[in-house]
Amino acid sequence: MTARAFGASLAIASTVLMHQPAGYQAVAMDTAKWIRTSRLETTFGYAWPSDPRNPRTVNPSLYGGSSGVVLFLLELNQATGERAYLDDAKRGADELMAEVNTAKEMGLYDGIAGIGFTLGEVWRATKDERYRRGVLNVAKQLSQNAHPVGIGMQWNNTSDIISGTAGIGLFLLYVDDLFHDADSRALAVRAGDRVLDRAIADQGGSKWTADPSLKRVMPNFAQGVAGVSYFLATLYTKTNNKLFLEGALSGAKYLLATAKTDGDVFLLPYAPPDNADLYYLGWDHGPAGTARLFYRLYQATGDETWMTWVKKSANGIMASGIPAVRPPGFWSNVSQCCGSAGIAQFFLDLYGVTKDPRYLAFAQKMTDDLLTRATRDDRGTRWEQAESRTEPNNVIALTGYMNGAAGIATALLRLDAAQRARVTFVRFPDSPWP
Repeated sequence: MTARAFGASLAIASTVLMHQPAGYQAVAMDTAKWIRTSRLETTFGYAWPSDPRNPRTVNPSLYGGSSGVVLFLLELNQATGERAYLDDAKRGADELMAEVNTAKEMGLYDGIAGIGFTLGEVWRATKDERYRRGVLNVAKQLSQNAHPVGIGMQWNNTSDIISGTAGIGLFLLYVDDLFHDADSRALAVRAGDRVLDRAIADQGGSKWTADPSLKRVMPNFAQGVAGVSYFLATLYTKTNNKLFLEGALSGAKYLLATAKTDGDVFLLPYAPPDNADLYYLGWDHGPAGTARLFYRLYQATGDETWMTWVKKSANGIMASGIPAVRPPGFWSNVSQCCGSAGIAQFFLDLYGVTKDPRYLAFAQKMTDDLLTRATRDDRGTRWEQAESRTEPNNVIALTGYMNGAAGIATALLRLDAAQRARVTFVRFPDSPWP
């Protein structure tokens, strides 16, 4: 069956899928079949190339590498009860543990903090002591590689969620939650001190550049002000240190001063002033990610105003006309990072805390459109997409979580869980949603 014919058949069947939750699960299982075709056996376990056509693209990262595939397999095991998925996840985790001592990157989505989180989730699923030791080894490596700067600590010159201090700090708080590890908690506090040191006053609030050498400010979540502020707000919920709350509120004040709030929507530009009229919609640079800050502030303060901004973020997405139209900030990408899967996940999370059926309906709408964009053959299901907005013709099917099939299929499992009232398993360190 051709990709076009498969898409057409899924479009016709979308109303059926909405009443048959197993349909989403079945596609996720078929996606696992495709991911498995690229699996490589290593000295220690399994690894999956980001690009199945090129074995050299094997990497351990949470963003696009084997860590994200392991998390998908854990979620699939929880959804189906099929032991084979857990066995593959464990073999993947075994390979990841061998990567920790030689890895150069420290970040949550591109380095060992992400590996550590993955090992922690495997430990939760198995209670195998090896994986607990693996998580604590990552925490040890982060402690040994931290550099004192002023009153704080950092690992590189980046502040953001993906590579920098904010993301690493969130992983350390995850370790403390999991194992009551006081050293990890203390190091996360020092990371927060460093973030506060780097705040730049603007618009009556605070902003952060991704790197001190850069002048451009990205306001949204994964690489910007919202993500750094989210880390500070999370630190406050763990420590009750009001300096961290004040820093988070100052970041939010800057965002509110620079946002588009026409009518009942909230949207932040991609990277002002150069891209002042370009609005992404997903997790990385859009409201699907930035709303996490507002929900965390609602949790931290109990102030309903922050929940209003969460809902205005959702309104901004729905008012864009997607998926029927494709504005510049929402190109032919269906992944967790920048596309349909991440937006569907946001609306599922929002439905989970509000029980507003509009949000579930929009998540279904985005997911059914996502299904029409799939390619399927005897190897399984995958999605060929342009990862980058600036390279629309570079279309490729990837295996990873934030940029490929593992994350897309996880969104399908999350919708399946919402329809069945089934509890999902994996919750990322940068997610406030219960």
